[in-house]
Amino acid sequence: MENIIEQIAACVEKGKVNKQSPFPPDMKDQDGADEIAAAALKNNIPPDVLLDGCMLGMDRIGVKFSENKVFVPELLMAAKAMNEVMKHLKPFLESGAVKHKGKFVIGTVSGDLHDIGKNLVAMTIKGSGFEIIDLGVDVPSEKFIKTIRENPGCFVGLSALLTTTMANMEKSVQAIRDHCPETKILIGGAPVNQNFCEKIGADFYSPDPQKAAEYMNRSSAGT
Repeated sequence: MENIIEQIAACVEKGKVNKQSPFPPDMKDQDGADEIAAAALKNNIPPDVLLDGCMLGMDRIGVKFSENKVFVPELLMAAKAMNEVMKHLKPFLESGAVKHKGKFVIGTVSGDLHDIGKNLVAMTIKGSGFEIIDLGVDVPSEKFIKTIRENPGCFVGLSALLTTTMANMEKSVQAIRDHCPETKILIGGAPVNQNFCEKIGADFYSPDPQKAAEYMNRSSAGT
């Protein structure tokens, strides 16, 4: 079991999608996340073992990203490798044989059409074992609230890249507080900082995806 976890984790961390993938060069012609996951399930390895491998790999690449040891391309390749494993796990997740840690509703706030940061956060949180409900860009407060009500107990993430849409982020946070006061709200984006987080009453701010994943893991575990 430990060997499978490490194999999956290594593929995810290094972005080794499948055997045909030339990336990374030091794993050329080796089996990737796709082949290892398929073989593991065929050999009756429990599917949650594969999920553990994904979480470990995404945690490793997330830490490297937060320390500026790798950059967006490496994080995207890691997410691509993770998604290959998740394709194999999809039937087990849908049947309930493998459980998500929780749900994460995420979107870019009203008036803002940027999604790169949002997508990076969603990938990292997904790799931590959460179900992602991505509302896309230019999301009005009403849509956040409707989705939160449809998914009780979920976390919600609000993203903004423009200083001009920070006011809309504040409005959305206030609306969520008014209608769904127990919801944990995470915010992020280039113009956002800890002071702004405290000012608008959000629960958590981080400049990188890994810290958001760590916060959600702690919160879902009740620590």
